[in-house]
Amino acid sequence: MSVRQPLPLIELFRAAPAKSALLTLGPAALAVGQLLNSYVNGVSPVVSLGFAAVMLTFAAVATGHHAAEHRLRELEREVVSDADLESSD
Repeated sequence: MSVRQPLPLIELFRAAPAKSALLTLGPAALAVGQLLNSYVNGVSPVVSLGFAAVMLTFAAVATGHHAAEHRLRELEREVVSDADLESSD
């Protein structure tokens, strides 16, 4: 019988909702805002598209780093709990 694993991004949002939202939704919102600002003010979209690409790349890299940090904490917690169980025997 297979056990469904939660998606890593959902697991991150459950573990640290504020940090996850800032790292994923914040840069995306800034990118969309800059694109809308460029459109409304009639500015060339080249700069805005570059900014949006950089912000989305930052969001992907920062979220990946946050996921690695979360996995490391979970692994450390598991190792410590295993060590505690062995020492109590």
